Amino acid sequence: MVIDSMGIGAMPDCREFNDTEKCNTLRNVCEFNKGLNVPNMQKMGLGNIQEFKGIEKTETPIADYGTMQEKSKGKDTTTGHWEMAGIVSEKPFATFPDGFPDELIQEFIEETNCGGVLANCPASGTAIIEKLNDEHHSTKFPIVYTSADSVYQIAVDTDLIPLETLYEWCEKAREILDNGNWNVSRVIARPYKIIDGKPVRISKDRRDYSMKPSHTVLDDVKNSGGRVIGIGKIEDIFSKSGITHAIHTGSNKEGLELTLKAVKNELDLEKIAYSDYKNGKNGDFIFTNLVDTDMLFGHRNDAEGYGKAIEEIDTYVDDIMDNMSDNDLLIITADHGCDP
Repeated sequence: MVIDSMGIGAMPDCREFNDTEKCNTLRNVCEFNKGLNVPNMQKMGLGNIQEFKGIEKTETPIADYGTMQEKSKGKDTTTGHWEMAGIVSEKPFATFPDGFPDELIQEFIEETNCGGVLANCPASGTAIIEKLNDEHHSTKFPIVYTSADSVYQIAVDTDLIPLETLYEWCEKAREILDNGNWNVSRVIARPYKIIDGKPVRISKDRRDYSMKPSHTVLDDVKNSGGRVIGIGKIEDIFSKSGITHAIHTGSNKEGLELTLKAVKNELDLEKIAYSDYKNGKNGDFIFTNLVDTDMLFGHRNDAEGYGKAIEEIDTYVDDIMDNMSDNDLLIITADHGCDP
């Protein structure tokens, strides 16, 4: 279970990424909120890892705990998840602090026949959509932007540009990036709608188009007859490689409820099985990404919302553990940091 971006400190190479050594997502969220109420993760030993305001140490932790450092060069979702699955990335993915090169944008325009693009700069998704929504409606050009991460993001109002067209544009962008060796980690579809006069992103329809990974432990589980159940954006991060079942989520709450159902064997796996899945019974690997901490709160510098999201996750931990068998293993971790 990956709490997206809940890092616990700077890496030794943080300066290479223009980050400060004071970065510590969980510690700073705890400080901002004057403590967090996370009794279940506290029992597991979260407060024993380091000083987190309001999270006490326990003399009798019910789980193993510790700090991990990536071997990979990079600090984004793909790098983190891939390393969990056994891939150490020797080269960081490319970032574009000044926007994408003209040649890349022109190729995208020509290949998609979209007519043009708006933005082409690093931006907050919510801010850039609000700023350019009127121009988007008058031109019908997609809003293309990036962030501090290696991402090519495309936003459209799906009442103006159909969702399937957005997905097609993203697939074409992924193809262009791969063929041109641009080394971009993800293309992200960012659909939104106008609700009560304001642009609102539709999280459940977001899709990530990742570079295809090499062999991972997910492939090993699948090839041995096990089921690999991706909850949230997991199937996108691994470009479907090694996955047997997948379901996207619109919120952390939905992801947590689906995870609990999967642990209780109450998830309707037939509905979410890949067409090439051959029935296997050699154990399940449930891989959940809880993205709200990063997407809704980390990137928006909302430390209060981040704290509430962590507390919400904690309320499900007890139920998940209560429904585990003696042979089940629960791992709670993060993929990177995003200090709000």
